[in-house]
Parts: sequence; C-alpha cells; structure tokens
Amino acid sequence: MYRKVESIPSSPEDFEFPLEEKLSQDNRWVVMASLVPWSEFEEEYAKNFAEDMGAPALPFRMALGALIIKEKLGISDRETVEQIKENPYLQYFIGGREYRNEAPFDA
Repeated sequence: MYRKVESIPSSPEDFEFPLEEKLSQDNRWVVMASLVPWSEFEEEYAKNFAEDMGAPALPFRMALGALIIKEKLGISDRETVEQIKENPYLQYFIGGREYRNEAPFDA
C-alpha cells in the first residue's frame, strides 16, 4: 500500500535542529538533495503500490534517499539506518523536516 504524503518543497533554513542551528547550504547532501527531482519520480513510484492493500510503503524521497546514502557511502542496511539516525544532513536528504534522534525506519 502507498499513502502519498503531500510534499511541500523545503529549504535547509526550514529544517529544525534542536540547537537552533541551520543546515549549511554547501553541504554535499543539501546540494545533492536540490539536484534530485523527487516529485517527478514519485508518481512512477506510487504506481507500484495498491492504495488499499498491504503495509504502507516508505515515502519516495525516504526510500530513494536511503538507497543513495547506502550506495554512496558503501555501507550495509543497518549502518545506513544508524548513519541517518545520527546525521541531520542525512535526515534532511531523505525528506525530514527536523532532527530526530531515532531511526526513521527499520533496516
């Protein structure tokens, strides 16, 4: 099942960080996030899921973003989840709006 989440474009300035710091515009993950046409690919992604059957799928940006992180860093599924949990830039890259010190999904 897929439940589309309304994706509102966000900027690094809108990402909430507990210490009221802002993400750096020139960070590699912020730059890469601006290069990926997330919304264009989401429609194709959503077609792969039934609207009323099965468990809800991860949002497209989270699913593709995690795969990009995993491949770019050359790490395991478990390490990918841990890296995302610890890094606000990676949380922003997968579509997070604020830093959370918890895993966004299971490995």
